[in-house]
Amino acid sequence: MGEVLTTMKIMPDSPDVDLEAIKAAIKDSMPEGAKLHDISEEPIAFGLVAIILNFITEDGEGGSEPVEEMVSAIEGVASFEITGVGRLM
Repeated sequence: MGEVLTTMKIMPDSPDVDLEAIKAAIKDSMPEGAKLHDISEEPIAFGLVAIILNFITEDGEGGSEPVEEMVSAIEGVASFEITGVGRLM
């Protein structure tokens, strides 16, 4: 089975949320079977900044679900969206 790179856009509750705390929580809580590839920030509007998370999982059903559950449980996260999925060669 191959590996898949998934891109997730994470929106904070407000512009005042500590993005570094959210990024640290993501790095410390990556579930088994998922590898952090990259984490960055993307300005949205009016001071709101999204976190762009790229992670690698095994290609298979429900591959990103553990990461989705972990991200939704982090304090300060309002929502997230999977914006890209691609198979690694």
